[in-house]
Amino acid sequence: MTTDDSTGEAGGPWYWCLLHSRVEGPEGDPNDSRLGPYATRAEAERALETARERTEAWDEDPKWKRD
Repeated sequence: MTTDDSTGEAGGPWYWCLLHSRVEGPEGDPNDSRLGPYATRAEAERALETARERTEAWDEDPKWKRD
């Protein structure tokens, strides 16, 4: 069991549950229904924003563009 330094909460790794729109620990829903793992609860809370940022970056990356 790890401790999340940003909140002092035990648990983790942390995941963003796509079914329930909330942060879950390792005992949550199956991995195909969530994003992660994240090292901290705070990182999991911004999982959708992180995914959006990464998608935008990949969309602009010339290695991934098709002509």
